[in-house]
Amino acid sequence: MIIISKLKLKITSTAIKKIYQLTHKKNNTYLKFRIYIIGGGCNGFQYQFKIDNKIHDNDIILKKEKNIIIDSISIQYLHGGVIDYIENIEGSKFTVSNPNAKTTCSCGSSFSI
Repeated sequence: MIIISKLKLKITSTAIKKIYQLTHKKNNTYLKFRIYIIGGGCNGFQYQFKIDNKIHDNDIILKKEKNIIIDSISIQYLHGGVIDYIENIEGSKFTVSNPNAKTTCSCGSSFSI
């Protein structure tokens, strides 16, 4: 596990607030919000988010927001990006604005490098 304080990944205050609500829902301070990337989707990679209670050896924990973890492979794809949370008439979801993505699908959940 690595704790990083200077990461070029911005997480908006709206996203941080929602992450806090999700990870503290049951007053369990051990819950973490995992951000990761998997292969698949329309363009090759997909953003994934989940509540997790496990921290792996290769995980990176954001020092400022200690309840957010990212694995060491996924972090390279998120460098310089912005994670936000939106709620609108279409629903609610976490979004990623990724300067590393060469192409994205119309729904914004997959990308290619």
